[in-house]
Amino acid sequence: MKKLHLHFTIVCVFILVAAFSRMIPHMSNFSPLGAIALFGAAHFKKSWQAFLIPIAATWLSDLFINNVIYAQFYPEFSWVYSGFYWQYTAYILIAAFGLLLYKRGVSVGKIFGGAIGSGAIFFLISNFGCWIGSTIYPQNFSGLMSCMAAGIPFYKGTLLGDLVYCSALFGGYAILQKKLLTLRTADLD
Repeated sequence: MKKLHLHFTIVCVFILVAAFSRMIPHMSNFSPLGAIALFGAAHFKKSWQAFLIPIAATWLSDLFINNVIYAQFYPEFSWVYSGFYWQYTAYILIAAFGLLLYKRGVSVGKIFGGAIGSGAIFFLISNFGCWIGSTIYPQNFSGLMSCMAAGIPFYKGTLLGDLVYCSALFGGYAILQKKLLTLRTADLD
């Protein structure tokens, strides 16, 4: 039982540290959030944890960013930002993708594939959210494609963020597993 608590705690710490790494200056859309959803899906024992804990870590880091770093842009305390549900929906779908992808285990190829898939899911959902109801893009197929095309420059940051953070989270955890026997056996339970 202690090894499961240690496993759970370490996975949560990895996720929280990654979420709060968003405070480090970075290029547009270079974010740990897709990787967090994949990492949680691969390592939490219960499916609900794979959804809830990465979303909670994202929300906590959003609270800090919106109310401390960007406080001058919000006249009062902000619990959520406009359009947050599109991004959070993307992270939930990424976690579901991760649950399917890592159902039979984690490998370097699956980590790489997960990062690519995560970036694609986020790109499609967030750009769809930008387009729907937009006054900038016509509400037709052409407008949707224009919105998707306008989002392509941001995809580079998303993809790089997913690749770097997946490497750091999965790689860091694998190194820790080699050092701590209890983590190796916790994954087998």
